Amino acid sequence: MFYARALAGIAGLVLLAGCSADLGSVGGAIGLSDTAKPQSLVVGDEPFAVKVGAATLAQGGSAADAAAAMYFALSVTYPVAAGLGGGGICLVHDPVKAETQEFDFLSQDAAGGGSYAIAGNVRGFALLQANYGVLPWQKVVSPAEGYAAAGFPISRALAIRLADAGDVIRLDAGLSAQFLDEEGHVKAAGEVVNNLDLAQTLAAIRTAGPEGFYAGPVAAKIAAYAAAEGGTITEAELAAYRAQAETPRVAQMGSQYVYLPSQKTAAGSFAGVMLDNLSRAQSTDIGAKDLQASIIYAVQQSLKAIKVTDLPKDLGSTGFATMDVKGQAVACAVTMSGPFGSGHTARGTGVTLAKASAGFSSAFLTPLLAAPRTDSPVVLAGAGAGGPNGSASIFYALARIAAGDEIATRKDLRTTGVAPYDTVNAIICSGGSCTALSDPATNGLGAAVPTKEK
Repeated sequence: MFYARALAGIAGLVLLAGCSADLGSVGGAIGLSDTAKPQSLVVGDEPFAVKVGAATLAQGGSAADAAAAMYFALSVTYPVAAGLGGGGICLVHDPVKAETQEFDFLSQDAAGGGSYAIAGNVRGFALLQANYGVLPWQKVVSPAEGYAAAGFPISRALAIRLADAGDVIRLDAGLSAQFLDEEGHVKAAGEVVNNLDLAQTLAAIRTAGPEGFYAGPVAAKIAAYAAAEGGTITEAELAAYRAQAETPRVAQMGSQYVYLPSQKTAAGSFAGVMLDNLSRAQSTDIGAKDLQASIIYAVQQSLKAIKVTDLPKDLGSTGFATMDVKGQAVACAVTMSGPFGSGHTARGTGVTLAKASAGFSSAFLTPLLAAPRTDSPVVLAGAGAGGPNGSASIFYALARIAAGDEIATRKDLRTTGVAPYDTVNAIICSGGSCTALSDPATNGLGAAVPTKEK
């Protein structure tokens, strides 16, 4: 079902003040420091996955290790938006190496067409972790495998998305077995679920690396399922898939260097147009005085530029960010191109395949980093995801930081106005402190890992 995100209605959707629902113990930001020195911080839409990222940092992992561990956990605890069948983009800033790099691993259509896309996430996070991680690969994947095998309680974050995706779940045997009760109702928050097929797939990835997914029994099952269901994914195409390391786009706003996805991707094209339109709006008398008006203008003009007037209600996307004590920071956004992607799970794998020919679904993945110098820690590491309002919200945070404003609470971050489908999550250092801020209107989590003084 579609709904209109009409250009005229964006003013009512973008940047509403953040009034959260009951978040209980899983919401909010944890841990402000007295100075803006780097900290171990993680933030995302689903709290169990965020806790995996925090535990990875506590074990001495880098921000890249934590991001990869969070992703694989999300593939289990938040598969509606982050399944193994999807794809995405990550940016990493490493002040020790004085470099910033982009990793592109969006899903691709099969050469022969069909409804199912070739997954990119496993290759992408493997490449990110190989370049910037310090922990053994097995430690990055094993927490997700444990969740899939032993089970986990459905979080409130997932429960909301499941309730809205009930029709998709009912049409797939794998999703139905996991997320429907005996009466055919979607399971509620707190109910424990597992996915043994997915656990076996994660075990193959843990032991064989990405080849455990793109070759061997898992790849054979995915290709066989696709063929049986009218798709055309082949084992050769899976084996040939490669993630790409790229140079991100670099711009300047105030005293900050801003890193965005390159314009080789739809996400980079939209983010670039957004940044240009925001800069143009702020150069006017009205825009200089009213940031929200500038953001609204930038979204309107950017959507016109890519000829978008309507979008699906749920693009099946999520974003997250990590930082470690050495200042390495990672911002990622991933998508299934719809809730649970194609809504079809390859038998015997637990892998729900992303939707092929997904149009603009990847355009609104907006991982973003900002730092005063290449060899200094970031002041912002975050991601907008889901739709144009997610992109607008991360740019709003960027513009405030560039103007010298302090952002220290979730309300300061602002919600997208259409959460949980469009969300913003960010790690922000301002006013002498750093904090991890999840979207104010969701049940996400921002967490800090205490560091021991040496």
